[in-house]
Amino acid sequence: MTAPTSLPRGSSLKRYAGVWALWGLCVSAVIAGEFSGWNRGLIDGGFGGLLVATTIVTVMYVCLAVSLAEMAAAIPFAGASYAYARAAMGPWCGFLAGLAQIIEYTMSVALTVVPVAAVLRAAAFHLIGWNISDPTWWVVLYALFLFLNAYDIVLFFRTAIVLSVMSLAVLVVFWAAALPNFHIDFALQISAKAYGNAWLPNGLTGVAWAIPFAVWFYLAVEQVPMASEEARDPVSGIRKGMFFGLLTIAAAAFLTLFLNSGIAPGAERIGLSDDPLLLGLRSLLGGRVDEALLTLMAIVGSVANIHSVMFASGRSIFSLARAGYLPRLLARTLPRAQTPHMALIAGAVLGLLLISFAKFGPADVPLAAILLNMSVFGALISYVFQFLSFVVLRQRHPEMARPYRSPFGATGAVTGLVIAATSFVLLFSDPNYRLGLFGCVVLYVLGILYFQFYARHRLTDSPEENFARGLAAAVAEGVKSEASIAIPIGPETTRS
Repeated sequence: MTAPTSLPRGSSLKRYAGVWALWGLCVSAVIAGEFSGWNRGLIDGGFGGLLVATTIVTVMYVCLAVSLAEMAAAIPFAGASYAYARAAMGPWCGFLAGLAQIIEYTMSVALTVVPVAAVLRAAAFHLIGWNISDPTWWVVLYALFLFLNAYDIVLFFRTAIVLSVMSLAVLVVFWAAALPNFHIDFALQISAKAYGNAWLPNGLTGVAWAIPFAVWFYLAVEQVPMASEEARDPVSGIRKGMFFGLLTIAAAAFLTLFLNSGIAPGAERIGLSDDPLLLGLRSLLGGRVDEALLTLMAIVGSVANIHSVMFASGRSIFSLARAGYLPRLLARTLPRAQTPHMALIAGAVLGLLLISFAKFGPADVPLAAILLNMSVFGALISYVFQFLSFVVLRQRHPEMARPYRSPFGATGAVTGLVIAATSFVLLFSDPNYRLGLFGCVVLYVLGILYFQFYARHRLTDSPEENFARGLAAAVAEGVKSEASIAIPIGPETTRS
């Protein structure tokens, strides 16, 4: 590996976010999971199986949150998973962890844009008679949220808070309407197999099958540490914003699971629906509220998801480009706003290409399903790297300065690691997910070849790389206390 080059010019970020801005980032990124995606677990696990699976997954995300809070306070950089894996296990693991983040977030945005565009097309025709094509809406959505992400970080975080509140308001309306109509018989109507019962129609096996779908309730909580270089106080702000966000999402997850499953038309139809919340709203409010308004209410969470997950996609690309793992052009930031516009544009272009291929490509290639599965794979691979990084950093660098320490320590990280790895394996029980595996393998092979023969010889003096090299050098020199290692917050500032 050749000597690292200097940090690209114009690649620093702007500090703004306080605790509630980070809470808004967390909730807006995750809240779409309460609107849809989780419900297929009712078919595979039954209400009882999905309830147990959601409890298990909640434990995993609590372990992930406290582990990330410790690492984010000690290594407060935009790279997040890449930064932690790089410091703990070297450049190769850092690159593979960063690639997992890009896969998860970029494909998640692309997949969410498609149904939102379809709803907006139908709503525009219903309300004003305009028949605007889906591809036009794709471009409009990407352009809108690219602007909100790139124009000004203050505008971005304020929009995230507004979308979070709007999404929660829709859920509160649904919960309030559903509570008087809740009956457990609706939730238990999945037909039991020979070895099951009303609560567990597929027995304990159904709990295992339901775990990947329970992940949808919380997917993207882990992106909050990617705002470390934009937080006013990365030590406490990231921790509090993520913890308050996780508490909000956990409450929303269990309320939605109970109340969306336990109303007419019942768990079986809810489980098979592409829009379970919309189906529930129609059951409760249909006839009293215009259909177009109900539909728009049901996509608020998806709109919030596009806005905030685009942020994570951009920061993933930016951090790897700033370090030289990707072309350094992608690390450029706008002079005034200090937002990574080139990385955001790259993520948007990639998303539009993927959507276009899914829409206009070979009809016999279910690309949409492949991208969905790849997003889930990317998330779980990222979780595995993050838990492993925590354990390795605790073992190899016990004296590293840790302004916050996880109350669960390595035990919590190992617990989360087991759940994440098990969830990853369980995805293969559904043959449809194997297409996503193939897609991930193709991307990883291409990424490994690119890094092996090109990128690893062009790494820069980025904050993540400098910290990791300093940590390794301190160990090599026999430094007993690593608390004195300077942590570069940006290209010009350091913290001791």
